[in-house]
Amino acid sequence: MNQHSPAPPPTTRRHCSFRGRIGIAREDITPPVGIYSRNWGAATHETADSIHRSLTLTALTIGPLTDGDPLVLVDADLGWWRGMDLFRRFQNRLLDEVNLESSRLIFALSHTHASPPLMQPDPSLPGSELLEPWFELVYQAALSAINRALATANESVLDWQVGRCGLAVARDFPDPDPTANRMICGYNPAVAADDTLLVGRITDPAGTVRATLVNYACHPTTLAWANTAISPDYIGAMRETVEEATGALAFFLQGMSGELSPKHQYVGDVEVADRHGKQLGHAVLATLNDMDPVGCHLCFEGVMESGAPLALWQYQPHEISSALQAIEVTVDLKLKEWPTAEALEQQRMACDDRALEERLRRKRDIRRWLGDGSSFALPVYAWRIGDAVIVGCAGEAYSHLQQELRSRFPDHALICMNIVNGTVGYLPPANLYDIDTYPVWQTPFDRGCLERTGEAMSDAIQKLLD
Repeated sequence: MNQHSPAPPPTTRRHCSFRGRIGIAREDITPPVGIYSRNWGAATHETADSIHRSLTLTALTIGPLTDGDPLVLVDADLGWWRGMDLFRRFQNRLLDEVNLESSRLIFALSHTHASPPLMQPDPSLPGSELLEPWFELVYQAALSAINRALATANESVLDWQVGRCGLAVARDFPDPDPTANRMICGYNPAVAADDTLLVGRITDPAGTVRATLVNYACHPTTLAWANTAISPDYIGAMRETVEEATGALAFFLQGMSGELSPKHQYVGDVEVADRHGKQLGHAVLATLNDMDPVGCHLCFEGVMESGAPLALWQYQPHEISSALQAIEVTVDLKLKEWPTAEALEQQRMACDDRALEERLRRKRDIRRWLGDGSSFALPVYAWRIGDAVIVGCAGEAYSHLQQELRSRFPDHALICMNIVNGTVGYLPPANLYDIDTYPVWQTPFDRGCLERTGEAMSDAIQKLLD
């Protein structure tokens, strides 16, 4: 054969699948009106005055058909943790209660920017006294949902399918003012965004849909400083759209969306968020409609000679994987040489610009929990679930990372996630460190940390597949 001849095309097309015992449960975690909820430097309000949609927490437990420890995935309508120490206390308490190893728990946030921050009460902030009892409600909801999911787990199949959705756009936009010499956060029509949508379908032995999993990379920043309502942003209407059509709960798993957002954002109108959610929801339903029957894949069966030679493809049953494994590794990330927390606090106290003061508050808090070291050991989590892999960390990685990982492992569904098991800051590509842009000066991590994280994730995925 000529060495330049193309490889023969594949003669099968199959979904990545898993068979095991799966449990599903949901709890309401909506906070009270009046709680501290300022997430934007430009906001003129401190507290929420209404509820747009309820916030929810949904647990998914995935275990083998026979005895064995489960994996526990929690999807919560929450923004971010203001301090890894706060998450670690929450995590340790939860792991003790459910008797689980840390590698087998992923507590994922949707990253809505219209919920209260996960932080310690601060007497100087209005509505802050409501944070502690609400935080306990979130914990009890997580514990209840996990236990109910474990108690009601039964045999199910989880299939994955790749779809597309145009909601997300690139948001690193060169400032049109030529004297500014900076990148601003907003729709950049000159750059194509990663529009990959991964949809998981959980079915029982009778073929009834039990739940839908939606992995998509897009910042929930539709609602911004003018919004004073508690809201899951676009994710609420996405769930409603999918759940009404399927009769089953829908999960949202935030992808690697460091530079991705809706093109129409930063508004106070909740109807815009709902329109975005419906757009994603309909893309999910289209992807579900494209999925093969459970346990079947398309196989090439031969040629029918007609007016043209016709390729015949038919559904054939295939064996469904029951592989289940979890690993947790750490990657050592170099930190920038920031001022001490005390120096940042002095800058904050001397600042009379409300937006800058909020930035300094957040930077101070990051510096406090990072300490004075020169590096940070970032945990990376990777699960193998049949033919699919879930991988994520507490950072806000750019979509370059998920694109690179998926190109390295094209035969497996890769569910790539941001802001799992804590919050630590952005992970921008190394070349952006030469540009004045928000994710670079917001992050405590130095140049090259996205790339180091990517190699750690790739190694973890390879270890699972080996």
